[in-house]
Amino acid sequence: MTRVRKKSFIIMTLLAPVLMAALFVLPTLLMMNQDKQFKKIAVVGDGSVIFRNAITNTKDAEYVYLDSVNVNDLKKNFEQAGYYGILYIAPELATTPNAIQLFSKKQPPIDLLEHIEGSLEKEIERQKLLGYNIKDLDDILKSIRTKVSVQTIKVDESGKTTETSTGIAMAVAYLGGFLMYMLVFMFGSQVMRGVIEEKTSRVVEVIISSVKPVQLMMGKIVGIALVGLTQFLIWITLTGAIVVVVKTVVLDKTNVTQVTQMIPQNVLSGNQSQPATPGTSVNAVQSNPQLAEFSKMFDSAMHQNWLLIITSFIFYFITGYLLYASVFAAIGSAVDSETDTQQFMLPVTIPIILGLFVAIGTMQNPESSISFWFSMIPLTSPIVMMARIPFEVPGWQIALSMGIMVITFLAFVWMAAKVYRTGILMYGKKSSWKEIWKWLRYSG
Repeated sequence: MTRVRKKSFIIMTLLAPVLMAALFVLPTLLMMNQDKQFKKIAVVGDGSVIFRNAITNTKDAEYVYLDSVNVNDLKKNFEQAGYYGILYIAPELATTPNAIQLFSKKQPPIDLLEHIEGSLEKEIERQKLLGYNIKDLDDILKSIRTKVSVQTIKVDESGKTTETSTGIAMAVAYLGGFLMYMLVFMFGSQVMRGVIEEKTSRVVEVIISSVKPVQLMMGKIVGIALVGLTQFLIWITLTGAIVVVVKTVVLDKTNVTQVTQMIPQNVLSGNQSQPATPGTSVNAVQSNPQLAEFSKMFDSAMHQNWLLIITSFIFYFITGYLLYASVFAAIGSAVDSETDTQQFMLPVTIPIILGLFVAIGTMQNPESSISFWFSMIPLTSPIVMMARIPFEVPGWQIALSMGIMVITFLAFVWMAAKVYRTGILMYGKKSSWKEIWKWLRYSG
């Protein structure tokens, strides 16, 4: 109750959903709106005009094609001439992929390199097609250029279909795994600091005259667990309110018209020997692409099994927190100050960090054997399993992981209690792993 009444708790609880949203949205907005240095690049073709004007200018770069210029001479003073770099294209690029070099004083950004590579690849393909003497090749290439977007549809056992989104599933997996990692580590550390504070202030000597050391340890662990659950439930409520506002105010009241993409009838029928005839409307594209994309992402997010995700999160938070908090409490009871915890913290933090890394890889391949086993190992399963659940984990795997988790956290609480009851009254002596092992075997 003391922690819940703090102003810092109330403020952070109310701001957390906004801050988490900003964590995902702001980096994208900053990348889209960041000020980029305009780059003027000299293009030298070694006396060849094969790739002249193949690379188009962009809003961030201009490509100046130079004739009768020696690259070695230009490298000495290209910066003084106002060029960001020199792009040297050898005539044999069509047969030798690395026959192209970009000279610059700074490391060029990846989007610049991708634009150059993509433009030259298309030009090489066009020139190879020209070798087949196809009439009006450029017009044909422009007319057949089409963008395709794959829609993922999930089919259940009854045959009912639901539109899904791999991108949304990956975002939910990342959020679930990272949030689990953050909460377990943060609240577990609070338990350790609280135990150290009570031990150094000698308050614990007064308290254990009325309660058993194990009861004191579990009271602290359960109390902070309830603080975390309170915060999480408030987050769910606030997030639900934000979702309702976005749906009713932004999406339902916005009129989005459609623009059709015309496909020649003879292409759709498979008869390409006749001239193109008026087209048919397929794969309608929204006139407001940003809003349309957001609407599609919103609908896909709503199709997630949120009941399973939230229920699983609460279970794994409680069991994962109890497991790690008991270890943190044992460590806190075995030391006299927070600086003495370093030798004990490394073996505890390694599984948590390892679980986070595996969870990130799980988003790419949720059915891999590594993801499966790490979702069963109790020290990593709270993080990894939360990253797998958005990708439809079989029920037996979730049940098995939960069962192992319950047995393990009970064992850890029992072992931590044995260390706690001895270490909480030890002063002035630095503990070691050997000493803690003796406390575990002590039966008195």
